[in-house]
Order: sequence, then structure tokens, then C-alpha cells
Amino acid sequence: MNKIEQSTEGFEEQLLRDLSAHVARRAEVASATRAAGFRTRFPRGWRLAGAFGLAVVLTAGALAVQAVGVGDKPPPTATASEIFRMAADAARQQPELTARPDQYVFTESLARVRDMPASGPYRTIRNQLWQSAGGVAYSQGRYRPETDPNGWSTLTELRLNDPGDPEKELDAFQAPAYHGDLPTDPDELLRYLREHPVDLHLPEGADEEAVYGDESMPYTTARSMLNGYVPPRALAALFELLAREPGAVVISGDVVDAAGRHGVAIRMPGVIGGNDDLLFDRDTHVYLGRRGSVIRDGKESVHAAVALLRTAIVDRPGQLP
Repeated sequence: MNKIEQSTEGFEEQLLRDLSAHVARRAEVASATRAAGFRTRFPRGWRLAGAFGLAVVLTAGALAVQAVGVGDKPPPTATASEIFRMAADAARQQPELTARPDQYVFTESLARVRDMPASGPYRTIRNQLWQSAGGVAYSQGRYRPETDPNGWSTLTELRLNDPGDPEKELDAFQAPAYHGDLPTDPDELLRYLREHPVDLHLPEGADEEAVYGDESMPYTTARSMLNGYVPPRALAALFELLAREPGAVVISGDVVDAAGRHGVAIRMPGVIGGNDDLLFDRDTHVYLGRRGSVIRDGKESVHAAVALLRTAIVDRPGQLP
């Protein structure tokens, strides 16, 4: 085994350990936050699709300053709501993909990640992920260092073990990835998301009523769907719905994503212990991906960023479009 393979395997193992610890802590956070009267948000979409996005983009999870930083362009003048609405207009122009339940949503992305949340060097990883369109099989994925075109990992079925029950396997990667049944009207979509929240796989003891009943839950569910495939008209409704979420702000300056594309970042509200930013092309407002940061000792550090490169529908894991 060479040094790159050893380093990559260690990185993946560390991410999965961090993710398991994060899930185990959520019960304590939910209880303490509710008692204190604060608003709670658990960014599952980033954590779960952003440790395969991050590990193999594993997206079982998803920068160096030069890769995602502030450029020489002036700050955007549009508000977060206006950018979301322009993103909705851009979504309507995209070609529509169709999928059978037995097919797979294929995504390829570039991730800029660092081994530890607030220290260590950044690396660029190319990720390929095959998610079951109908949720009838576990996701599978592979990754390689961007510097090694022949360094692909083994295609792996993605499952996360429950740290509280070693015999139980979570189905975090068995949810449908093709969201073809979503309403295309924002009001109807809001009602749908309230009735069909994303499964957060909360540990035993968590206050599920508080978490799932929170007014922010439909927006959390909406963002999680960006990790799969949402048809153009429904995606437009999703962005129009996110335009209504209070607290979203535009990050000043020109943002460059992990693929070198210039964009604008919208920081979403309510993330505990860090920040979750959605990235859009500065000119076309097409969705580019996301980045996440952690806050330690009062300082913010970008931990990882995932740039979505392409999406397609294929028949089996390992098949390329």
C-alpha cells in the first residue's frame, strides 16, 4: 500500500468517526438548545452528503483559501432572496432528466478538504457517487486525489453504522435520490416538506418533537434534496422557498469554488458550531455546490467545499454517462 492510499484511507476513517460522533452529540445539542429557547437546525444534507462528498465525496459526508476565497470583484448587490429567485429562473432553463426507481443518480464533484476541521493542509479530491433513484439500494461511490488520475479507490457501498447499536445499519444512503414527485409550486412544496421531513436519524433520547416540529425543518429538508436530483420546475420552487427563509445572508466578495468557478455564496441560518454556504454562479446563478466551516475558539475555518461538476442518470453503480 502506498503513502497516498494510506493517507486517503486514514482520512476516510477519521471523517466517519467524526460523523458518528456528530450524530451521537445531536441529542445533547437538541435538548440543551430547546431548554435555552434557541432555534435548532441540524444540517444533515451537508453532514451526510458533504462525509461522502468529503470522504469519498464519500457526499458519506464535502478548501484552501486560494480555492474558495475572496477575489477582486466587488461585493454582490443582490440580497439572498433575490439571488435565490434568480437561481430559480436559471433552474427552469435546465434540461430535465428522468429516472426509473431501479436506476441511479450519478454525480461527479470536486472537494477541497482538510484532514482536521481547523488545521492541516487542504487537498483536492475528485468524487463519483451513484445514488439509488428510487431508494431501493445503498449508494455507492469512489474517489481519488485530483493529482492522481489513476488513483481511484475501490467502488464502495456506503453504509453508516449506528454507534449506539453496532448490529444496526442506518439507511442514510438509501433514501430516494431522484425527487421527481415534488410539487412545483412553492406553497405546495412547503406543505409537502412539512409532511415529509428528511430523516435525521436522531439518536435515542433526542427530542424528536422539538426537532421535527421546528419551523426551520422544511428548509432543512429542502436543502438536503440538493444532494440528489430535483427536476427543473421543482428545483425552481425549492429555490423560491429558500428565498423565504429568514436569516440567509450574502457573503461579500467574489467566491471561487473548488473547481475554480466564480460565484456568490449564501450563508444559511441556524447551523450549530459552524456555517453552511450555498454557492451559485455569479453570472448565470446556476447552483454550483456548497461549503462548510467550523467555529473553534471564536475563529471560523473553512473545513470543506464541494463543487458539483455533472449529474446524470445511469443504470448501475460504476457506470459513467
